[in-house]
Amino acid sequence: MVAERVNRKLAAILAADVVGYSRLMGADEAGTLAALKRHREAVFDPAVAAHHGRIVKLIGDGVIAEFGSVVDAVSCALSVQRSSATISDQGASQPTIVLRIGINLGDVIIEGDDIYGDGVNVAARLEPLAEPGGICVSSIVNESVGNRIDVRFQDGGEISVKNIDRPIRVWKWHPKATTSAISQSVAKPEPNVAAPSIAVLPFTNMSGDPEQEYFSDGISEDIITDLSKIGGLTVIARNSSFTYKGRSVDVRAVGRDLGVRSVLEGSIRRAGNRVRITAQLIDAATSAHLWADRYDRDLTDIFEVQDEVVEKIVGALAVTLTQGEQRRLRRHGTSNVEAYECWLRARALLTRGTRESIVQARAMYRRAIEFDQNFAAPHAGLAFAAIADHTSGWALDSAQALLEAERWARRALELNDQEPVSHMALGNVLLWRRDHEGALAEFARMIALDPNFAQGHTATGLALMYAGEPARALEPFAMAMRLDPHYPDIVLHFLAQANFSLGKFEIAAQQLLDRIARNPSTDASRMLLASCYGHLGRAEDARTAWADLRKVNPDFSLMQRARVLPYKNPDDFQRILEGLAKAGLP
Repeated sequence: MVAERVNRKLAAILAADVVGYSRLMGADEAGTLAALKRHREAVFDPAVAAHHGRIVKLIGDGVIAEFGSVVDAVSCALSVQRSSATISDQGASQPTIVLRIGINLGDVIIEGDDIYGDGVNVAARLEPLAEPGGICVSSIVNESVGNRIDVRFQDGGEISVKNIDRPIRVWKWHPKATTSAISQSVAKPEPNVAAPSIAVLPFTNMSGDPEQEYFSDGISEDIITDLSKIGGLTVIARNSSFTYKGRSVDVRAVGRDLGVRSVLEGSIRRAGNRVRITAQLIDAATSAHLWADRYDRDLTDIFEVQDEVVEKIVGALAVTLTQGEQRRLRRHGTSNVEAYECWLRARALLTRGTRESIVQARAMYRRAIEFDQNFAAPHAGLAFAAIADHTSGWALDSAQALLEAERWARRALELNDQEPVSHMALGNVLLWRRDHEGALAEFARMIALDPNFAQGHTATGLALMYAGEPARALEPFAMAMRLDPHYPDIVLHFLAQANFSLGKFEIAAQQLLDRIARNPSTDASRMLLASCYGHLGRAEDARTAWADLRKVNPDFSLMQRARVLPYKNPDDFQRILEGLAKAGLP
């Protein structure tokens, strides 16, 4: 007699349950049932469908759903919990529905439309371990999603659960665990990462002259730039490490906040043509000093001092350099101190991003070139200044601004094709011209030269998104957020654009709300938010977002956006217009 074959498959199982359901039913049975029905229709069911899942069964207030992808299952759960926090009740007397969600990846037995087995049982046991409004997942789920989602789960330890013969290590997430649901994955990363990692804090200006801040900041940033070219070392971006400027910090707290094993701090005192630099490398877990030194040198020796500091750090962290990395670390853009100082001033001005500061930066870059015509970096800086004129609408002739940017970027590469920012400058020009393949090629070369370039990873993700590959864009965005835990708010907008293009409107809307909270003056995020709401059937919310957009920018033009945004496929921008149309907006 042949045994009947059991039909099995691997699936991601999501189990959800309403918090305090019996209490709610006891207090208001009709209102609770109405609220639960509305929650399923407006939040849960659409999220499952949007993430390619299937609702297997409803058990009172509980739900079991299956997904072919663990990323889809977790993204669905995040969408549900974020949407639940923002959905408004139709009546003041109607109870609020709050879910706990558990997710497991495992083997299941298929019987008709139903599923059984250990994979389902574990998910059901994880669900009550989640906090109200939160998510609890098994270790295999946490490992499987990795950096492919926009949050990080916190280790909940090993727990024994009913009817499971082995302890289960659980991982938890809750939207209120940090100030931003989106930033949780990077704002508090674990410090004990496997690879050597470092944050360089801004060196303290000890000169007694505030005008010398550009110099101390510039030296700090150059050390970050040099270290970031080392593939075997994770280096936190300037944007995040400089959030500690002017603050007395606990190195262990910095390590936990930025997810690094070591921290470099120091000071610079400049007097005439002499400079004193102190530096100390500290273990972020123990506060023990790994290396420290002081340099009293002539200003003309500043490049040698930077080389020595980088070499000492590399030695202390036992990082092995490739021959290419050794060559690049020894190759300085200029030996002219005056050109170097002008470039430091220009770079600080460019970072401010205002129209006036861009004009000032352009003048300072030109002065740097006057001192050293073969200095590649200020040529790349002039390209970025011209790109800013184009993207911000400051140029009288936008096309001419891009031509100017390309001319400066190509000249920078002629002078030094080992400079990552020159490849980034040219890549940006090509992207805004809708040469997506050319842009991605430049960005690939840039990342090969500087694996820790957070802004470069963001640019790569943006190019992929505009090229019609939003799913691939999520990985470089995640890398940028790891390297720059206090990432600029614009990254949230780019991430939302990618999720919008993927049809994940709930996730995109939450990311846009976070971006607007950080940057209330944004018009672009409000435009996309209004479209998200249109696709979600939330017409009133869409109209509110559009009205807010008109308040911050009465001259906002969809035609200008359509003309400038470099989508490869016009249908991608059309999807924005369709969302607005669904809400009755222009």
